[in-house]
Amino acid sequence: MKNLLLNPLFPVCCILPLYLISVSHARADVWGCQVLLCLSNPGGPTEFAECRPPVEKLWRHLAKGHSFPTCSGVGFHSSRPGYEPYYCDDGYKLVGSYGPHGQEATCVSQSLQEVSGALCSFDRDRGDRGSGVAASPRWQRVNGRFQCMAYPITRPNVRSQPHYVDVTIDGSGTHRVWY
Repeated sequence: MKNLLLNPLFPVCCILPLYLISVSHARADVWGCQVLLCLSNPGGPTEFAECRPPVEKLWRHLAKGHSFPTCSGVGFHSSRPGYEPYYCDDGYKLVGSYGPHGQEATCVSQSLQEVSGALCSFDRDRGDRGSGVAASPRWQRVNGRFQCMAYPITRPNVRSQPHYVDVTIDGSGTHRVWY
């Protein structure tokens, strides 16, 4: 308990939300401040029962296309809502391009890896050279022998909660909250 009370985030994430929620004559932007404090909680925006109503109200509010609520408290900031429906596994980066079906996203390995020699065909008439399976396939000497090396491509993962807001509390850093 002593360590919890000495944590510099304890007053911000545990005491201040209770104070803001209990004020009966609240200003119009108190809801925005409540939301920012709840979203900045390292344990999750709804870890505390007091945070559930304002955060659930926020999700409904944003789902209708409304803007993020404001908070005039000094040191509180939030970004505009963002949207990132896809993400890649570690070691891959998300790459977008326009293909026959509109904008498409893929995950491309950030390091060269050995792939099937068929992708490094010496046939110069073959135009796709591993299209959709690997990027930049080429023969490369590795430990005295030639290997077909490329940047493997995979499908991206789909986020269950693709919308986000970046919440910043001065002195505590920035936290991305997905909804």
